[in-house]
Amino acid sequence: MIHLDNELAQVYLAECGEHLNIMEKNLLAIEPDGAGVDEEIANAAFRAVHSVKDGAGLFELTKIRELAHQAEHAMALIRSRKMVPTPNRVSVLLRATDTLRALVDNPGASNQADISAIVAALAGLSADSNTSATPRRGVDWRLRALLVEDDFTSRLLLQTFLSRYGDCHIAVNGREAVAAVREALELGQSYDLICMDIMMPEMDGREAVRQIRAMEEGRGILSTHGSKIVMTTAVQEIKEVMRCFRDLCDAYLVKPIDLAQLVEIMKAHNLVGS
Repeated sequence: MIHLDNELAQVYLAECGEHLNIMEKNLLAIEPDGAGVDEEIANAAFRAVHSVKDGAGLFELTKIRELAHQAEHAMALIRSRKMVPTPNRVSVLLRATDTLRALVDNPGASNQADISAIVAALAGLSADSNTSATPRRGVDWRLRALLVEDDFTSRLLLQTFLSRYGDCHIAVNGREAVAAVREALELGQSYDLICMDIMMPEMDGREAVRQIRAMEEGRGILSTHGSKIVMTTAVQEIKEVMRCFRDLCDAYLVKPIDLAQLVEIMKAHNLVGS
């Protein structure tokens, strides 16, 4: 855990305020009937709450992460047009935004806050939509993973581990990763998991993530249904991880990689059994 007095935590908390302002602004911009929600508005609100959620994990702000996760899921349904943003649903999301702002303003006490009512309200929105973001996989399903890493030792460790679960392909820089994802999408064989190093030659991991998400969205695949992208990084590059959350990565691991933590991330995203 990074202590809340750490300069990085203060940067995150300040950015949270900006993200929540963006979310509120875009929610208020949704038309009253909600029938023709603007894609740019929905995407901006989704990216904002996604950044709040994933950044909270760096500092073990569990209630902020839990509430932001529920709000993110509701926004994912709206941006994928699986849920109409009626005035009542927008009102619930605005309440969630206000609650998140209160938690961010007092982060030291946030983990003791009672957020059960607003979490239940958000969960009710998802239940009302009668849909699930989790794809159903057949019994013969095997993981398709892409490992993007320029260090041989790290690459060998992760490749050996991921190969237990399915097919693991290799790229040694961001440019190769983008090419591999493009080919996989063209073949209709997209990757379930991408482990992406941040600092690499030719193209770094953050630029690769931006291009991968753009390719997915160009094919109508929103990030919530796209590849799960886990950034791998050294401790001194944590600030760069925070920037990666804005580009819609899903999680991060600090080197040397703890394989048990990777399994937990895979379980959280339904890539392996519980």
